[in-house]
Amino acid sequence: MAIPKVCGIETEYGVHVVGSSDSNPTAASSLLINAYAAESSGRVGWDFEDESPGKDARGFVRDAATSPEVETNLVNTVLTNGARYYVDHAHPEYSTPECSTALELVAHDKAGEIVLARSIAAAKRLTGADEAIAVYKNNSDGKGNSYGCHENYLVDRALPFGRIARDLTAHLVTRQIYTGAGKVGCEEPGRYSPAFEISQRADFFEEDVGLETTLKRPIINTRDEPHADAERYRRLHVITGDANLAEVATLLKVGVTAIVLLLIEDDALGSNELVLARPVRAMHAVSHDLTLGTTIELASGAQMTAIEVQWRLLDLARKYNEVHGLELLGADGVGAIVLDRWETVLAGLESNASTLARSLDWVAKLELIDAYCARHQCDLGDHRVQVLDLQYHDVRPERSLHSRLGMERVVADAAVERAITDPPTTTRAYFRGECLKRYADSIVAANWDSVVFDLGEEPLRRVPMMEPLRGSAARVATLLNRCGSAAELVASLGGEEEGNA
Repeated sequence: MAIPKVCGIETEYGVHVVGSSDSNPTAASSLLINAYAAESSGRVGWDFEDESPGKDARGFVRDAATSPEVETNLVNTVLTNGARYYVDHAHPEYSTPECSTALELVAHDKAGEIVLARSIAAAKRLTGADEAIAVYKNNSDGKGNSYGCHENYLVDRALPFGRIARDLTAHLVTRQIYTGAGKVGCEEPGRYSPAFEISQRADFFEEDVGLETTLKRPIINTRDEPHADAERYRRLHVITGDANLAEVATLLKVGVTAIVLLLIEDDALGSNELVLARPVRAMHAVSHDLTLGTTIELASGAQMTAIEVQWRLLDLARKYNEVHGLELLGADGVGAIVLDRWETVLAGLESNASTLARSLDWVAKLELIDAYCARHQCDLGDHRVQVLDLQYHDVRPERSLHSRLGMERVVADAAVERAITDPPTTTRAYFRGECLKRYADSIVAANWDSVVFDLGEEPLRRVPMMEPLRGSAARVATLLNRCGSAAELVASLGGEEEGNA
């Protein structure tokens, strides 16, 4: 049986020191995070005790004990909203707290953008320097380098990983028609051109299945690092997505993928006729086709367009909903909201994609660039167009082109503002975030599945959080309100049971 789809997003932001001939992105990223932490919640570091990024779902462990992605010497902090904010590969990375619905995750993803914008202002106040740091929520530097926006989904450990790889690939390849952030310039090796593409990430994928995230990127990532009870759960690490600014795109990116995972867990795809013959080739082809009419080959020999694949998945999702319902996607009818929005967007893409210019990033950007080129009588190879492309993604409100377009919203400003400081109430992120608010002076470090307390005596006390849906406000708010100190809390928990209470 399918399980609730607890989810999260990790976004690596592009960073650049404006006006500097010797820009150091690692130093700039560290400055941003330190400045923000100093002005907000102080600094609680990340606990690397349980990190195992080299473990592969196919049953082996990479030789290196520590992945290059885990740079323990760089800035790494935990925020009161339960998020992780750190330097990863010379980028500031914002990892949202665990969310129980796609709508909740949209709010926390947007909160991350504001955290980055406020970090820029805090760094300016801290240094007083004339040089400004620019931060972009995008996925490519235009020079052949890509940085990621990764999603995570809670999946039943009993589901064979081979089923996930077989049944999810077609969705990940074709969903870019609504998740793509748009980009000027093909970066597929050997095929550079100034053409416009739907996805910023698609050109950088070279394998069907694999463990890597920075080289020979696979469509299905096999990292087996659950950050939870490994006997019961997987954390499916999805690395194919673009970093979206459009809230509708983020809602669909997460919400539809969660629905497809429910179908896979409950075997509602059956034999699944949507297996692709050449997934990587299809990934590139879908991104390069602005007409949305190019067909991709299925393993059966049949041909379908990306829209047709998505319509078929929607049809299966509607049937699944009639039998099982979508309560596992969260309360307040989130499942129905995602289904309806999915259908509306597919219908718009099929009839006239330009009608979605206020809903989807790639359509909004394409309309913006086409209008600019017509007005200035230039083409996509013009350097001004490249600047326009980049400025769409600027997180500084006064510089962002995206913020001027009147894009459709799916969450309220008040929800986003709360998400900057407050954790979700329905997952273990609530326990983590509230502990940081109340007992920060007694916390040595934290990570996704534990909080480490220093009670002034040996040893340090680690409180485990192995169940992602425990540690919620419903379970622990009364306990936290009753405990005036970390010592009282740990004593009440018996030193062992969070969070798992």
